[in-house]
Amino acid sequence: MRLLVVEDEARMARALQRGLQAEGFAVDVAADGPGGLEMARHGGYDAMILDVMLPGLSGYRVVRQLRAEDVWLPVLMLSAKDGEYDQADGLDCGADDYLTKPFSFVVLLARLRALLRRGAPQRPAVLTVGDLTLDPAQRRVSRAGTDITLTAREFALLEYLMRREGAVVSKTELLDHVWDAAMETAPNAVEVYIGYLRRKIGRDLLETVRGAGYRLSAAR
Repeated sequence: MRLLVVEDEARMARALQRGLQAEGFAVDVAADGPGGLEMARHGGYDAMILDVMLPGLSGYRVVRQLRAEDVWLPVLMLSAKDGEYDQADGLDCGADDYLTKPFSFVVLLARLRALLRRGAPQRPAVLTVGDLTLDPAQRRVSRAGTDITLTAREFALLEYLMRREGAVVSKTELLDHVWDAAMETAPNAVEVYIGYLRRKIGRDLLETVRGAGYRLSAAR
């Protein structure tokens, strides 16, 4: 198994390289973001261990760029940033796992083995309804080639409707699948967010079916 370690702290990089080689891995090391990105693109690695705070390009930017280029190399992100939002950011930008420093080498090995067992993740399919497209991997929405900026809730609502293209989806179903079940959310919240979506994607795709719910369809 070939691993790429991207870590700018020389002592940490050497320790990881020695420890992983002792476990039978072939290990290459990059000391900055641009170098790690280039090696990840062309090195044929089985997985990458990626620091967050790197010279040149942050780990977040490295993994985002790889995913944008359809490089689905498994990524274990390492960082001293241990806040829950830091970890969420790492996973949301395309990393497959996130481990905070300081860490146990035994735990690192276990998580790395789990990552290798899963293999490279499949790229989520781009959803299309007419000239409206939604890319779950890149969190990108566009219509007729023009990008549309959505909030996280708007994106989740649109993704669910696009996955149910042509079907009438009730307010209750949307509340169950798009909103947090642990929160009390008024049914009119759905109406409010449907209104937001219509203003952004256009009113012609999203139909209100009176007394039943909503339908997203290009055929009207």
